[in-house]
Amino acid sequence: MTARVLVAKPGLDGHDRGAKIVARALRDAGFEVVFTGIRQRIEDIVSIALQEDVAVVGLSILSGAHVSLTTRTVDALRAAGAGDIAVIVGGTIPQSDVARLLEVGAAAVFPTGTSLETLVTEIRALTNVPSPDPSA
Repeated sequence: MTARVLVAKPGLDGHDRGAKIVARALRDAGFEVVFTGIRQRIEDIVSIALQEDVAVVGLSILSGAHVSLTTRTVDALRAAGAGDIAVIVGGTIPQSDVARLLEVGAAAVFPTGTSLETLVTEIRALTNVPSPDPSA
């Protein structure tokens, strides 16, 4: 059993190294990953999420617009009838904004410094995908 995850870079932020590292870590952990590239519009992210039938949309945001972009993404998914798609957000996020992001609908928040192991574990829990059996 695997889950599909969309890793997206909304807004005008052009830095994608962290998003690419996350995408690779998820792929290496057995997830199917779709990567949008940089400077994506919310409407396009939602469209891709629907087309690709993803379980999770991961937003990578370094611009400081994380509350606005997360809110708009959650609202757009709900408006498209896809409110069951979990939205997670990571990047340069002050600890003081984590609760607000959860309030606007983020399923999980991963501020700078979150380990890849923690990220993978939490996304497994969100998608009900068990860890691979090491004896297999």
